[in-house]
Amino acid sequence: MRLVKKILKVLGYMIAVPVAYFLIALLLSTITVNKASSNSEGTDIVYLSTNGVHLDIVIPRESLSENLSRDLRFLEDDQYVAFGWGDENFYLNTPTWGDLTFKNAFRAMFLKSSSLVHLTRHKSKRSSWVAVPIDKNKLEKLNDFILKSFSLDASGGKIELPNTGYYHNDHFYKAEGSYSFVKTCNSWVNSGFKESGLKASYWTPFDFGLLNKYE
Repeated sequence: MRLVKKILKVLGYMIAVPVAYFLIALLLSTITVNKASSNSEGTDIVYLSTNGVHLDIVIPRESLSENLSRDLRFLEDDQYVAFGWGDENFYLNTPTWGDLTFKNAFRAMFLKSSSLVHLTRHKSKRSSWVAVPIDKNKLEKLNDFILKSFSLDASGGKIELPNTGYYHNDHFYKAEGSYSFVKTCNSWVNSGFKESGLKASYWTPFDFGLLNKYE
């Protein structure tokens, strides 16, 4: 009987913890910071892109700062650049959700690991992107936030991982920080908006937490 009670207690914790995480995340996602930031402010535009789970920050190439664009590979007709951040093992070994394994998910969420910046080049704007008007000052801060996410080599250059992209138009670079259930790919994007003075969630691990502020 004691064994059964212990098993039930463990199962109870296993259910309660993710439920509590989800509820807290939903609550904090609804809290808006930088409320005074207007959707109509600014003459520049950046975008939010999602694959249904993972957010990217998309910036027109012409709006990239000189320091951020340095060492990044572009083709002449690339017009937009999408930036994402996440766990290195997860990025490289889970190219599609069909490749997701419990081991990779657990390592990303709970074990300290290295991270990557994922850069995707686009020749044209996608209709699914969510537009975010932004002024020059906030755009500069957003550029700086992304720049600080890159790890740099001894000479101050960005560190690209060759031959690791999913397609012909994307690349991976070594990044600062470690992914966890608190610091996710989406909370990274949300932090970039918060630090730039744009409307954002107090904290969110989900893509819809930030998208709901702009859609």
